[in-house]
This record gives sequence, structure tokens and C-alpha cells, in this order.
Amino acid sequence: MTPPRQPPQPLALYGPDFAADPQSHYRRLREHGPLAPVRLAPGIDALLVTDYQAAVDLLRDTHTFTKDPRAWQATVPDDSPVLPMLSYRPTALFSDGDVHARYRDAINDSLALIEPHILRAEVARVAQRLIGEFAAAGSSDLIAQYARRLPVHVFVTWFGVPPGDSERIVNGIAGMFNSAEGAATAYADLVEAVTDLVADRRARPRRDLISYLLAHPANLDNDETVRQITLIMSAGHDPTTNLIGNALLHMLTDARYADSLHGGAMTAHEAINEVLWQDPPLANFAAHYPRRDTDFHGLRLRAGQLLLVSYAAANNQFVTRLSDPGVRSGASAHLAWSAGPHRCPAKQPALLIAMTAIEQLTSQLCDAELDVPVSALRWRPGPFHRALVRLPVRFTPVDMTAEAIRQEAAEGASDESSAVSISP
Repeated sequence: MTPPRQPPQPLALYGPDFAADPQSHYRRLREHGPLAPVRLAPGIDALLVTDYQAAVDLLRDTHTFTKDPRAWQATVPDDSPVLPMLSYRPTALFSDGDVHARYRDAINDSLALIEPHILRAEVARVAQRLIGEFAAAGSSDLIAQYARRLPVHVFVTWFGVPPGDSERIVNGIAGMFNSAEGAATAYADLVEAVTDLVADRRARPRRDLISYLLAHPANLDNDETVRQITLIMSAGHDPTTNLIGNALLHMLTDARYADSLHGGAMTAHEAINEVLWQDPPLANFAAHYPRRDTDFHGLRLRAGQLLLVSYAAANNQFVTRLSDPGVRSGASAHLAWSAGPHRCPAKQPALLIAMTAIEQLTSQLCDAELDVPVSALRWRPGPFHRALVRLPVRFTPVDMTAEAIRQEAAEGASDESSAVSISP
């Protein structure tokens, strides 16, 4: 019997080189088989699954693998910058079995309260307001001025976040995903902000997701509620921001979309689906740990060893096997939403937010084009996400003053903004 192969030296998934060209890193890793060693931060190694079938097998195998990181975490320095993303918290992401089901039910039932048609209207309203702030200038950074700001406005509505705390929450989430110096401080500040919100809603319930979570039959205590909320926020904001940004970049640079901004055949939905295949905003995640020493796709794994799934690498590897390239825009077999029992519960709201955001922007700024060469664009470093630093564009200035006045009047007519996108 041939003994299981031994892995090569780990390849770094942090720093500007990986951020600039992750696919070349994935190709090098794939040369070593379905799993290959990577370095997430100095001194922090993992095995990255780059093969589609191996990824599906891992994501669905709850008997061989656990989501609980505590055994692995005990071997990691407390100040490691990846811990805000990977360390244990009492949430659906880091639990199995009945505990996972309890947390997951609370999240699913709360998200189900969001009415899609009301959410779409709310996103369109916010999008119009944000576009109106820069439309007359003829140029914009669509990340800073649009893609990053729009999801947080939705969170302000869903969770009843005071407007003054919204930037604090965004910075906390971004700091986590960057997984660099200051990540632990960023996550701690996010937790502190949400803890204050939960304490307030425990005393004074309102019509928002925090109050619904506290009232859910799962009987979450305050800390459990805080952790589910920070999970929803972190999984919902940064990836949605990056999905909007990556899809807009795709439409601005892919020749097939050349006329789409003028009402062409290629749609925002197609752009989003292609990005989810080719350049998913959450590129590498889904941490799993073997419950015992085991062989998996030809490699010997140690109990408690960290494995991550590369959604980006697995998707692209799967597509190269197919004879029909149209699968990228028509199929939904990609792993960008993960798979198995931990599949993303917020897929539909996230898609609706991203699609509405892109449709609103392209309908208003139909001649937008990149303001810099593609080669000048920069990507945020970090092992987990695929995220543009900036997306500078230029376009014919548009006077949206009248529309902005109308929107302000509509907003002033309702003081119940916290209930806008949630049904009772």
C-alpha cells in the first residue's frame, strides 16, 4: 500500500502578492493535490482544500470533522491576527449537532422576518440617496462611497443600530477580515457596540432583529445573542460589500458587459453569479477540524488540525472540468455560499441587496467607466476575503437634487425606520 503523501512547505495567503493574484497561488497549491499547506499569518498554518469534490466532502461530513476550534485554538498564540475570524464563540459557526441547530434556528427564524419586497424597497431608497451624494461630481470611489456604505444602512434598519455607531461596526468587521495587526481590537470593539445594543433591547424591546432574537424560543442569553448578531453582521456586511464591488468591477471590465450599463442583455444577476464562481467575496473559510487522526483524499490528517475550504479555488477547478463555459452564469453549483449544514443562511437577503444596489447604480450612471487602469487597482490583503481597496470610476455628472429632496421627504414621513424591512 502506498503511504499517504507528505505535504510541501506552506504557501503564504497573506500580504500583497497573494492579494494581487490569488489564482496563481491556487494553481501552485493544486499541483500538490486536493489539499495543500498554507500559512494564514506568521506561525499559523492550515491545510487548504482547493479541489471541488474534496471541498463538498469536507463540508458535508459532520462525523469525521467538527466545527469546534477549541482544541486547535489552544495551540495558537493569543495575539494571533487570525483568531478574531477563527476562535471559538458560542455561535452557529463554531458548533455542531443540537447546539448548532439551536443557534441556527434562532438565526433562520429571525432572518425569515425580513420581507423581500420591503428589503428591496429599502435598499433602493438608500442606494438613491448614496448615489445622489456623488452623482453631480462625475467621479466616485464606488467602494468607499457606495458598496461599503449601503449594507451598513440596511443593518441600521435591521438591528436598530444608532447611526453614530454604524461606522464603528463597519470598522470592527473590516478589521476582523483583514486579519492583520489590530484585528483583535477591532473585533472587541464590535462586540462592545453590540453588547450595548443587546442590553438596551433586553430592557426596552423594539421591532428589530435584536429584540426578535432575544424573544426567540431558543432562549439565548445576552452573550449568545451578542455572538449571533456579530456573526450575522460580519458575515453579512464585508462579503456583501465585496460582492457589490467585485460584480461592478466585472461589469466595468468584461467586454460582454460593454453595453450592459446602457441596458444591454447581460444583467446584474449574471454578473453576480459569475463573480460568485470566479472571484467570491469570501474566498477561503469554512474552518473544520478532524475529530481523530484520519486519511482524507490521500493525505493523513491529525486530530484538531485546521482545514479551510478555498471556495475560489474549488469553484475555478470545477469550471475547468466542464465543456460548457456558460455554466458560470447559469449554474448554481458554486460553493460561494458554502454547503452542508453550515451553508450560509442569509443567501437570499445578500443576493437581493447586491442585485438591487447594482441595478440602481447602473440605471443612474449608465456611462460609468474605470478611472484608472485595471492594473492600478489594489486588493485588501488577508487570507479570507477578496476585497477591493478602491473602485474609482468616472461618468457624466447627473443632477439628482430633485430626487434627493423627494427621498428626504419620504424618509421624514416615517419615524419607524427600524421596522422598515422587518415584518411582525
